[in-house]
Amino acid sequence: MDIKSLHHVAYRCKDAQQTVDFYTGVLGLEYTMAVAEDRVPSTGEDSPYMHIFFRMDDGSFIAFFELPNSPPMGRDENTPKWTQHLALRVPDEKTMLAYKAKLEAKGVDVLGPIDHTICKSIYFFDPNGHRLELAVDTTTPEMIKRLVEVRDAMQAEWNRTKRAPKHAAWVHTGAMASLK
Repeated sequence: MDIKSLHHVAYRCKDAQQTVDFYTGVLGLEYTMAVAEDRVPSTGEDSPYMHIFFRMDDGSFIAFFELPNSPPMGRDENTPKWTQHLALRVPDEKTMLAYKAKLEAKGVDVLGPIDHTICKSIYFFDPNGHRLELAVDTTTPEMIKRLVEVRDAMQAEWNRTKRAPKHAAWVHTGAMASLK
């Protein structure tokens, strides 16, 4: 496979400094780079921006653009708020719960932890309104094997019916007995 990993994912932010404060002070990411231009290199359009980057442990980045001359940020009102989110892996449940406590102490509303069988997660919004998930991977090789075995049948049924197939219902019902 030629695509090796995520280099960066970029979002818009309302205020670059507020975003730096949150991603460094609350989430503990490394503020690595800032690039500012008056013209967009890829399109040539006049649009001043501040582009900030936060490095994660694997070398990938989360990046943001502050766009002061653009209309205020909005969101796709036709998409539920829970749908679009950035899920970040943490090493263990203890770390996830420590982040939950830290976020709540800073006044951030946190949902969870939620046990999804294949991971445990907490959810919250950053100061820009982007939904974030901190997840602990709990997937076993047997779970992956089972999910791979049913993926094509699930996709085919979904394509026909646009209703949730039950091939992997064990993931959200917690019916681990079906894995044995």
